Amino acid sequence: MADIHPFRALRYDLQRVSASQVVTQPYDKITPAMQERYYAASPYNLVRIILGRREAEDDARDNVYTRAAAYARQWRTEGILRQDSAPSIYTYSQTFTAPSGTSFERRGFIALGRVEDYSAKVVFRHEQTLSKPKADRLDLLRTTRAHYEQLFLLYEDSGEIASLLATQQPPTIDVADEYGVAHRVWQISDPVVIASVQEKMRDKKLVIADGHHRYETALNFRDECRGSAGRGNAGRAAAAGSNPQAPYEFVMMTFVNMDDPGLLVLPTHRVVHSLDSFSVDDFQNASRKFFEVDEIAPALDAARATALLRERGRAGTALLAVTANRAFILHSPKAAAAQFLTGLSARQQALDVVQLHKCLLEGVLKLSEESIRNQQNLSYLREASEVLAQVRNGAANIAFLMNPCPVEQVRDVAFAGEVMPQKSTDFYPKLLSGLTAYALD
Repeated sequence: MADIHPFRALRYDLQRVSASQVVTQPYDKITPAMQERYYAASPYNLVRIILGRREAEDDARDNVYTRAAAYARQWRTEGILRQDSAPSIYTYSQTFTAPSGTSFERRGFIALGRVEDYSAKVVFRHEQTLSKPKADRLDLLRTTRAHYEQLFLLYEDSGEIASLLATQQPPTIDVADEYGVAHRVWQISDPVVIASVQEKMRDKKLVIADGHHRYETALNFRDECRGSAGRGNAGRAAAAGSNPQAPYEFVMMTFVNMDDPGLLVLPTHRVVHSLDSFSVDDFQNASRKFFEVDEIAPALDAARATALLRERGRAGTALLAVTANRAFILHSPKAAAAQFLTGLSARQQALDVVQLHKCLLEGVLKLSEESIRNQQNLSYLREASEVLAQVRNGAANIAFLMNPCPVEQVRDVAFAGEVMPQKSTDFYPKLLSGLTAYALD
């Protein structure tokens, strides 16, 4: 089912540049301050391609996308970016310390994966996407004709694939990012090993962990290219009769086993701000219709908040609501909550994030689905300490802290063809951009 291929990766020549000065976090995690820092780090930093500066005088001939393509051409001409001589797959290790203080290693491999329609039931999503980010990434892909960032895909395996890719050789790339994560890549060019990995992956179903927008961008680009080649976009059957190996039929992916001990999902907390009117007492009273609500001492820190959530979460749904000077644990959903969950499967109704969005954000606080989608009164934060600081300094009306969503729940929702609310999962750490690229030409 999963069609995996080696490729000749486009990579930085590490004799010419330092890896630490040219790699970046994924484009959607780059803040304006990070963008400036990357620009200053090196004239060859990948940010110039994946998230370049926009200028007031940009026009159809000179804009962020045309400049990205020009940089890519120039760097290849100068030999800063070179294409590997042998088709390869690339073992990828990330060694990191979690916010809890525990150290982990997450291992996977980078290869090409066939772009599949969701209806083919090979690649499964678990989150909705928005049109604006996809339009931006499609313009970049059209202009540069290369995938410079990896998609993060999950598969299920007993560990055989990781064993096949184990090596005692020194890494091809070894770099630490700004968060202290050690990224190591090994180039695997042995045709026998590659064929074995391809065979083991053939029966796998794939779940998108990170990169939903870029995956759907690859789908849209594939369909455009099929149409330009006179095949229309009737799906894989049309391509199979002509050129199923066309470069646009594939995208660069990092594959990680769902049972990898380093696969860590963090919660993404919700911060509600700028409400026209907000009363803590009204919120407490309204929430009691749908949950058991226990008020707790408000002077808790991030560690205590996390521990309390983890403890209460063992018995089921647990949410922590915090205002400037009060705090509540919401747990044990009541029958009345069902009115907001109509039409959702039992799998979705069991998700803390769904109950938060439907019962509290929409039901109690009256935020519309559209306003949530557009983040009009809502922001998302990973760090519990930052969440607490925002509500305590008056920058927010109320914030909700959550437990992380287990990978098993992500898998079950995805395989059922269902989706979760935006930012339901935060797979940590992110895949580094700039380790490998897939050039279509």
